[in-house]
Amino acid sequence: MSEAILLDGVTRFYEVGDTTVHALDGVSLAIEEKSFTAIVGPSGSGKSTLMALIGCLDVPTSGRILIDGEDTSGMDDDELAYIRNRKIGFVFQHFSLLPKLSALDNVSLPLLYRGTGSRERREKAEEMLERVGLKDRMKHRPSELSGGQKQRVAIARALITEPAIILADEPTGALDSATGREVMDIFHSLHREGHTIVLVTHDQKLASECSRMIGIKDGRVEYDAS
Repeated sequence: MSEAILLDGVTRFYEVGDTTVHALDGVSLAIEEKSFTAIVGPSGSGKSTLMALIGCLDVPTSGRILIDGEDTSGMDDDELAYIRNRKIGFVFQHFSLLPKLSALDNVSLPLLYRGTGSRERREKAEEMLERVGLKDRMKHRPSELSGGQKQRVAIARALITEPAIILADEPTGALDSATGREVMDIFHSLHREGHTIVLVTHDQKLASECSRMIGIKDGRVEYDAS
């Protein structure tokens, strides 16, 4: 099986005043396609920095990152945006939905950025919302949806570009336990369908549901368990 994500000696340093913060310090790891991997660590461990680098939202200080076989390390902003739009679907803890748009328009937004025609955008967004059980909530705005429904909208939005990788950053963190269970069940279903999923969390119990758990501490890989 080929690698969906490859990090080779990746560092990310930040200058804060006179201090250099080593957010990531020499991380090397490979994540296979169609796998379900948890990246685990406490606040300040470097897991959010790692997610930002994998998601092409940031660039490393040194080292190489390959996403679906493409080396992103030397890419400019436009090239990174292209990778994000074509290869990566994002699901965030606080949903990141635009409040003035309906569920349908929120889901279709990535295709708008891609330049897809309005009819195709709508049809695809309807298909994705039906897939996550929100056929009857397509015209509702985020303020009219529950937390679990908002997260399902976010998952539908992540899926609409048919990405190679889904990055989920604390996707149940803002949900009650029952609703969080529903969201995790969706991720398990997506994994069974062949999606590559990377779950970033501080919750060991949640991480234990994944087929692989990578622990991050002080900017380094502390353990890697399958």
